[in-house]
Amino acid sequence: MDLLPEDADRATLLARVFDPVAGGPCVAAVRGEQVVDLTALAPTVADLLEREDAAELVRSAECSRAWPLAELAEGGLFLAPIDLQVIKAAGVTFVRSMLERVIEERAAGDPLRAEEIRTRIGEVVRGRISRLRPGSEEAARVKELLVAEGLWSQYLEVGIGPDPEIFTKAPVLSAVGTGAEIGVLARSTWNNPEPELVLAVTSAGVPVAATLGNDVNLRDFEGRSALLLTEAKDNNSSCAIGPFLRLFDEHYTLDDARRTEISLDITGTDGFELHGSSAVSEISRDVTELISHAFGPHHRYPDGFVLFTGTMFAPTEDRDTPGQGFTHKPGDVVRISAPALGALVNTVTTAEKAPDWEFGIRALMRNLAARGLR
Repeated sequence: MDLLPEDADRATLLARVFDPVAGGPCVAAVRGEQVVDLTALAPTVADLLEREDAAELVRSAECSRAWPLAELAEGGLFLAPIDLQVIKAAGVTFVRSMLERVIEERAAGDPLRAEEIRTRIGEVVRGRISRLRPGSEEAARVKELLVAEGLWSQYLEVGIGPDPEIFTKAPVLSAVGTGAEIGVLARSTWNNPEPELVLAVTSAGVPVAATLGNDVNLRDFEGRSALLLTEAKDNNSSCAIGPFLRLFDEHYTLDDARRTEISLDITGTDGFELHGSSAVSEISRDVTELISHAFGPHHRYPDGFVLFTGTMFAPTEDRDTPGQGFTHKPGDVVRISAPALGALVNTVTTAEKAPDWEFGIRALMRNLAARGLR
């Protein structure tokens, strides 16, 4: 299957499936060409990830129900493989995307001004910060120089300063899975996908699995003002996660996740194509440092959380008018993939036309209770 990791035969893969018969989600394990139901053992993904034997259950627990993998994929029945976890995100964690944020800010969300600003300040800034360790004394000295030159920005502050940007990307249960539509606001004229490594973290702050995510972003909104971050980030179907959680085990560890190579492929109905790749190893702060800023004595998550770790993608290729760069169009197929994590595939629509988010926490609790699950 196109969704599966290259080494799927040895991967511990956790899925979440919509079951039309039950009228709700099932926690499931991907085993070869079959997807087996684990809901009787763990009614939510959050419950399962808290168990010390989680990987063993996903690999070998007996079950009474199973579905063909191909049928679920064709029917669009794979949900985001998380449920009660809070959806957090780290921003400006790669130099390339940090510079694009600076450009967005100085262009005030206007793509026509972006190329001029990119040419004027890009090389100056990049040469000074590409090898800096955020929060270091050297970074502080560079900050002083940039302030003196009038080049300081709030994005450089979180990119090389002592504290990263950590924000809540989307409400609990609002993420969509592979095969679903993803939404951008109809009135946005400059937007892009943000393909990222996503880590699943337990209530004890321990990362136990990885997957892929699309932190859909409106560059024109955030570029006008950082105070528009929520409107730029949190819209109907604006967060995609999947296809599956790959649990850490003897075949795939946190170190393997750190070495993830992410590919982005966009195909438009107008014949436009965009292809790119990035390495998580180029991240400015280690993922465990990012986790420590989200979780600790200052903040707990009783149901765990997932963390988007940031992206280095900020497409600048012109799609239509020269100098305006890239922006989505309805019908774009966005494929985010990594050899060890499979492929997350979604089609772009507007947030206004995407299916309404209706299945929230109360609906989940009622559904599980009606099925005799607790």
